[in-house]
Amino acid sequence: MNVPAPGTRPAPFILELRLNGQPVRVQCSPDTRLLTLLREHWHLTGAKPGCEVGRCGACMVWLDDAPANACLLMAYQIQGQAVRTIESVAADTASEPVRAALAECGGVQCGYCTAGMVMTMTYLHRQQPRPAAGEAKALMCGNICRCTGYGGIRRAVERLFPEV
Repeated sequence: MNVPAPGTRPAPFILELRLNGQPVRVQCSPDTRLLTLLREHWHLTGAKPGCEVGRCGACMVWLDDAPANACLLMAYQIQGQAVRTIESVAADTASEPVRAALAECGGVQCGYCTAGMVMTMTYLHRQQPRPAAGEAKALMCGNICRCTGYGGIRRAVERLFPEV
Protein backbone atom coordinates (compact mmCIF):
# COMPACT_ATOMS: atom_id res chain seq x y z
CA MET A 1 0.00 0.00 0.00
CA ASN A 2 1.44 3.39 -0.96
CA VAL A 3 1.73 6.11 1.67
CA PRO A 4 0.66 9.55 0.38
CA ALA A 5 3.11 12.43 0.59
CA PRO A 6 2.55 14.82 3.52
CA GLY A 7 -0.23 17.29 2.80
CA THR A 8 -1.82 15.17 0.07
CA ARG A 9 -4.93 13.06 0.21
CA PRO A 10 -4.72 9.32 -0.26
CA ALA A 11 -6.27 7.85 -3.37
CA PRO A 12 -9.80 6.59 -2.71
CA PHE A 13 -9.98 2.90 -1.86
CA ILE A 14 -12.78 1.01 -3.56
CA LEU A 15 -13.66 -2.24 -1.82
CA GLU A 16 -15.42 -4.84 -3.94
CA LEU A 17 -16.56 -8.16 -2.54
CA ARG A 18 -19.48 -10.58 -2.42
CA LEU A 19 -21.64 -9.98 0.63
CA ASN A 20 -24.22 -12.64 1.39
CA GLY A 21 -24.03 -13.78 -2.22
CA GLN A 22 -24.38 -10.33 -3.79
CA PRO A 23 -21.63 -8.20 -5.33
CA VAL A 24 -21.10 -4.97 -3.36
CA ARG A 25 -18.82 -2.00 -3.75
CA VAL A 26 -18.00 0.78 -1.30
CA GLN A 27 -15.48 3.59 -1.07
CA CYS A 28 -13.78 3.56 2.31
CA SER A 29 -10.45 3.83 4.00
CA PRO A 30 -8.38 0.67 3.46
CA ASP A 31 -8.11 0.25 7.24
CA THR A 32 -11.85 0.34 7.88
CA ARG A 33 -12.88 -2.73 9.84
CA LEU A 34 -15.29 -5.14 8.21
CA LEU A 35 -17.42 -4.98 11.37
CA THR A 36 -17.81 -1.21 10.91
CA LEU A 37 -18.75 -1.60 7.25
CA LEU A 38 -21.29 -4.33 8.02
CA ARG A 39 -23.03 -2.38 10.77
CA GLU A 40 -22.72 1.23 9.61
CA HIS A 41 -22.67 1.02 5.83
CA TRP A 42 -24.72 -2.07 5.01
CA HIS A 43 -26.86 -2.00 8.21
CA LEU A 44 -26.23 -5.69 8.90
CA THR A 45 -26.20 -5.66 12.69
CA GLY A 46 -26.11 -9.38 13.47
CA ALA A 47 -22.34 -9.32 13.94
CA LYS A 48 -21.83 -7.53 17.25
CA PRO A 49 -18.92 -5.52 18.61
CA GLY A 50 -17.61 -7.24 21.70
CA CYS A 51 -13.98 -7.42 22.67
CA GLU A 52 -12.76 -5.83 19.38
CA VAL A 53 -9.59 -7.97 19.57
CA GLY A 54 -10.86 -11.26 18.12
CA ARG A 55 -11.41 -13.19 21.34
CA CYS A 56 -15.15 -13.22 21.98
CA GLY A 57 -16.67 -14.32 18.64
CA ALA A 58 -19.62 -11.89 18.80
CA CYS A 59 -18.62 -10.49 15.40
CA MET A 60 -18.13 -13.88 13.67
CA VAL A 61 -18.67 -13.98 9.90
CA TRP A 62 -17.59 -16.41 7.21
CA LEU A 63 -14.79 -15.20 4.98
CA ASP A 64 -14.65 -17.43 1.93
CA ASP A 65 -16.74 -19.98 3.86
CA ALA A 66 -14.53 -20.14 6.98
CA PRO A 67 -15.19 -18.44 10.33
CA ALA A 68 -13.42 -15.11 10.83
CA ASN A 69 -13.70 -12.24 13.30
CA ALA A 70 -15.05 -9.17 11.51
CA CYS A 71 -13.40 -6.92 14.11
CA LEU A 72 -9.97 -8.04 12.91
CA LEU A 73 -10.52 -7.77 9.15
CA MET A 74 -9.63 -4.54 7.38
CA ALA A 75 -11.13 -3.52 4.05
CA TYR A 76 -7.87 -3.99 2.16
CA GLN A 77 -7.66 -7.60 3.43
CA ILE A 78 -11.04 -8.67 2.07
CA GLN A 79 -10.85 -7.19 -1.44
CA GLY A 80 -12.51 -9.59 -3.89
CA GLN A 81 -13.48 -12.15 -1.26
CA ALA A 82 -16.84 -13.54 -0.15
CA VAL A 83 -18.35 -12.61 3.22
CA ARG A 84 -21.42 -14.23 4.76
CA THR A 85 -23.11 -12.86 7.85
CA ILE A 86 -25.67 -14.28 10.25
CA GLU A 87 -28.38 -12.58 8.21
CA SER A 88 -27.53 -14.95 5.34
CA VAL A 89 -26.62 -18.03 7.37
CA ALA A 90 -29.77 -17.82 9.52
CA ALA A 91 -31.87 -17.94 6.35
CA ASP A 92 -29.96 -21.04 5.19
CA THR A 93 -31.51 -24.39 6.12
CA ALA A 94 -28.03 -25.63 7.10
CA SER A 95 -28.25 -23.54 10.27
CA GLU A 96 -31.68 -24.86 11.33
CA PRO A 97 -30.37 -27.80 13.40
CA VAL A 98 -27.95 -25.46 15.19
CA ARG A 99 -30.58 -22.82 15.94
CA ALA A 100 -33.01 -25.50 17.13
CA ALA A 101 -30.42 -27.19 19.38
CA LEU A 102 -29.44 -23.89 21.00
CA ALA A 103 -33.10 -22.98 21.62
CA GLU A 104 -34.16 -26.42 22.88
CA CYS A 105 -31.09 -26.87 25.11
CA GLY A 106 -31.30 -23.45 26.75
CA GLY A 107 -28.21 -22.12 24.97
CA VAL A 108 -29.70 -18.68 24.34
CA GLN A 109 -30.27 -16.02 26.93
CA CYS A 110 -29.74 -12.35 26.08
CA GLY A 111 -28.83 -13.19 22.46
CA TYR A 112 -25.79 -10.92 22.10
CA CYS A 113 -23.39 -13.80 21.42
CA THR A 114 -25.91 -16.06 19.68
CA ALA A 115 -25.15 -14.97 16.11
CA GLY A 116 -21.47 -15.74 16.56
CA MET A 117 -22.28 -19.08 18.18
CA VAL A 118 -24.59 -20.00 15.28
CA MET A 119 -21.94 -19.00 12.74
CA THR A 120 -19.24 -21.17 14.33
CA MET A 121 -21.51 -24.13 15.13
CA THR A 122 -23.06 -24.13 11.65
CA TYR A 123 -19.62 -24.09 10.08
CA LEU A 124 -18.60 -27.08 12.22
CA HIS A 125 -21.91 -28.88 11.56
CA ARG A 126 -21.34 -28.57 7.79
CA GLN A 127 -17.93 -30.27 7.99
CA GLN A 128 -17.57 -33.81 6.69
CA PRO A 129 -16.79 -35.70 8.75
CA ARG A 130 -18.27 -33.73 11.61
CA PRO A 131 -16.11 -33.26 14.67
CA ALA A 132 -17.03 -35.23 17.79
CA ALA A 133 -18.43 -33.34 20.79
CA GLY A 134 -15.08 -32.97 22.54
CA GLU A 135 -13.41 -31.51 19.46
CA ALA A 136 -16.43 -29.28 18.69
CA LYS A 137 -16.33 -27.89 22.25
CA ALA A 138 -12.64 -27.10 21.83
CA LEU A 139 -13.27 -25.44 18.47
CA MET A 140 -15.98 -23.26 20.07
CA CYS A 141 -13.42 -21.70 22.45
CA GLY A 142 -13.38 -18.52 20.35
CA ASN A 143 -17.02 -17.80 21.23
CA ILE A 144 -17.69 -16.31 24.65
CA CYS A 145 -21.09 -16.01 26.33
CA ARG A 146 -21.53 -13.87 29.41
CA CYS A 147 -25.09 -14.93 30.28
CA THR A 148 -25.84 -18.65 29.94
CA GLY A 149 -23.15 -20.24 32.07
CA TYR A 150 -22.41 -22.49 29.07
CA GLY A 151 -24.56 -25.41 30.26
CA GLY A 152 -27.12 -24.97 27.49
CA ILE A 153 -24.46 -24.30 24.90
CA ARG A 154 -22.60 -27.47 25.90
CA ARG A 155 -25.82 -29.48 25.70
CA ALA A 156 -26.48 -28.09 22.20
CA VAL A 157 -22.96 -29.01 21.10
CA GLU A 158 -23.38 -32.53 22.51
CA ARG A 159 -26.67 -32.90 20.65
CA LEU A 160 -25.19 -31.72 17.36
CA PHE A 161 -21.83 -33.49 17.64
CA PRO A 162 -22.26 -36.83 19.41
CA GLU A 163 -19.14 -38.69 20.47
CA VAL A 164 -18.31 -41.40 17.99
